[in-house]
Amino acid sequence: MAEEQRQYRIRRPRNFRPRLDIFNVYNDSEFRKRYRLDQQGFLYVTELIREVIANRTERSHAVTPEMKVALTLRYFATGKMQLCNADDFGLSQPTISRAISQTVDALTAPHIITRFIDFPTNPMEIQRIQADFYRIAGFPGVVGAIDGTHVKIVAPHDYEEVYVNRKNVHSINVQVVFDANFILRDLVAQWPGSVHDSRILRESGLWDGFEQNQIPAGCYMLGDSGYPCKRWLLTPYLRPAEREYQEAFNRAHKKTRSVVERGIGQLKRRFHVLHDEIRVNPQKASKIIMACGILHNICKQRNIPLDDDENEEDVDDPNVEEVFQPVPGGPVADGALFRENVARNHFM
Repeated sequence: MAEEQRQYRIRRPRNFRPRLDIFNVYNDSEFRKRYRLDQQGFLYVTELIREVIANRTERSHAVTPEMKVALTLRYFATGKMQLCNADDFGLSQPTISRAISQTVDALTAPHIITRFIDFPTNPMEIQRIQADFYRIAGFPGVVGAIDGTHVKIVAPHDYEEVYVNRKNVHSINVQVVFDANFILRDLVAQWPGSVHDSRILRESGLWDGFEQNQIPAGCYMLGDSGYPCKRWLLTPYLRPAEREYQEAFNRAHKKTRSVVERGIGQLKRRFHVLHDEIRVNPQKASKIIMACGILHNICKQRNIPLDDDENEEDVDDPNVEEVFQPVPGGPVADGALFRENVARNHFM
């Protein structure tokens, strides 16, 4: 009897919903608003990773590389994975999740990261960046402005307590360095929210690059007082001692370093997933942050603007700034003396 039932069982036909043709449905402005890239930029990104994310099957309803990139960009733009479905992509939530994971993995491959996020070491490029920074407030020798920014994540199952930051929120503490044109020159997105900015820097390749003289002398980064003052990392005077050149140094430092705050603001405005709580584990969240940084630089390199309603002046959310506590003597004291020489020579 059971065999007869199996023979007469009618298999339900699969119901494929029509998929949105995003290139013909939206004009340039609408396309950029939804995906943060223009159509040419979208195709450029797709070609970068096509071979990695292409399906090995020739089924007519397989998710194409273009669709995977569209799903990922839509998720980054909104921070809401379910909105990808609401945009008539005609895909199930598990399919969307797999497509986004594949695309993020492809975008954060080491050769892609080093291609689009690279700290300058070429003398001609360094001179150009220094000239761009100098035009802001007359601060010489600057090759980057550094800061940390927190990206909220859902409470992880493992080591949950170390991801709680000063604001009692679970987060990844992200180190960023911007140049004067708001291009990311360094991005580290792997540390829990409880870790101090200065430790992240000390454990980074950027620290090694400066300490081992891989970056030429006379190149400075600007950081806030949460960082140690060094010969290559200049922080503001906490107490200028009523000396005019120290006040002038602080004014130029603040104006020049504002690049990093505005850069973080632009990055988070472009990709709203970085504003909201990323609801994946910390390892996946770190890859999403890195992928957004790479896409931000692609937008900058291709002159893809933010939408008018998102292009207003913006800075990162203000934090209670922690002051670095130096050990008496040693390299930090040497950095303070070096800062004094810079201030005297350029701002008296």
